[in-house]
Amino acid sequence: MYHSILVPVDGSETAKKALSVACQLARQENAILHLLHIPEELAHETTLVWGIGAIAVEASREEREAAGKQVVDRAEEAARELGATNVETMIRQGDPARTIVSEARRCEIDAIVMGSRGLSDLKGLVVGSVSHKVSHTADCTVITVH
Repeated sequence: MYHSILVPVDGSETAKKALSVACQLARQENAILHLLHIPEELAHETTLVWGIGAIAVEASREEREAAGKQVVDRAEEAARELGATNVETMIRQGDPARTIVSEARRCEIDAIVMGSRGLSDLKGLVVGSVSHKVSHTADCTVITVH
């Protein structure tokens, strides 16, 4: 059913849950798992899961990208521990919702599995969450995990 699955990872707890669901699907279908990270400027200091630590609000783009590399590397490690065998990672720049949908089209993704809320909760409440935007604009199945 699903040959390729895209999982946006941002270091949040819901992204970690989404990764777990995606790995279950990938194992059942022997699907390619594409892990996507989009470094974002956050309005508050935050601590990422997978033991990475906090990223300061004033972090430079390079520092955010380095942390992003750690996020995607740890997500890949976790995916392999959860039984996913065909895992690809990518880091992209841009508006998260647009970038997720664009990468899904470019990679001919069958399903996007993502957390309902990422790290930028407050912004999401004001302008609409990334998962909401993706679910309304993606051409493929979107599974939102709470």
